[in-house]
Amino acid sequence: MCTYNGARFLPQQLESIAAQTRRPDQMIVCDDGSGDETLQILRDFRRVTGFPVHIFENREAPIGSTKNFEKAILLCEGEVIFLADQDDIWRPEKIEILANTLENHPEAGYVFSDGQLIDEPGGRLGAYIWESLGLSASVIRRFAEVNQVPILLRRSMVTGATMAFRASLESVIIPIPEQFVQDYWISLMASCIGLRGIPIPEPLVEYRQHRGQQIGARRPSLFEKIRAARQTEATHYRSRTQGLRELRKRLVSAGAHGRTYSADDLNLLDQNLEHCFRRAAAHSLHGTARIGKVVSEAVTGRYGKFSNSWQSIVEDLCF
Repeated sequence: MCTYNGARFLPQQLESIAAQTRRPDQMIVCDDGSGDETLQILRDFRRVTGFPVHIFENREAPIGSTKNFEKAILLCEGEVIFLADQDDIWRPEKIEILANTLENHPEAGYVFSDGQLIDEPGGRLGAYIWESLGLSASVIRRFAEVNQVPILLRRSMVTGATMAFRASLESVIIPIPEQFVQDYWISLMASCIGLRGIPIPEPLVEYRQHRGQQIGARRPSLFEKIRAARQTEATHYRSRTQGLRELRKRLVSAGAHGRTYSADDLNLLDQNLEHCFRRAAAHSLHGTARIGKVVSEAVTGRYGKFSNSWQSIVEDLCF
């Protein structure tokens, strides 16, 4: 678990972890410099719980959510690692179901579930994570049945708060590139080396939506995407290009150490790299030059393969 000024919701999350039907062997908490009662709440919890709770503080300066999770992952000693946000509520059977799934599927590298959306006070919103992210039953079924890399190269499928993964992945996922959020990077890297992910349709987490959270479940509208594109210019696409280059480098390195990856997946990654590079270039141009760049990329079919098809074309043209 990573914490930062989480006193408002943290007690409920800790209670839900303590109430698991299969309790954790240990709990690692990395705090990123909280200035509220977060640390005291954690120390009080450590005194009364029945499993080891280790608290680590980033005292010199905050390191950010992704690097904080990276630190916590490195400190874990078990065979299966669960990522926990400070503001959610776990259903009692979460650990048991996810751990059993990995035990029953040795070919899998990670598992993730759906989640129930709740508001700030904890009331159910009548919606679910997968639904809110546009992950229909057919998308989930396809992800479970076919090669997952093409799907993951187009979009993230996994919400970290619902995820568990094998600690043996640590050698290939660490360090986590700054261009990716930890859950996306872990799922993408694992699937690329043949350790597939298993989706669990049960909502095993109550996923809180509130103003202070870093990442929520709501899908942005086309207008919001265009506005975000105007604000970020080509930064997002340059950043993703850098991240995909790191992924390629890591895959080649993993192959040198006995981890297998598909030549077809590597070719697909190279196509995605080219697509992101061209989108970044388009956002750096104006007028007819931009239109020409977008149109030339559109005819390759890569907007449909790696982005959001015509909506992404509109974003690039209307930037």
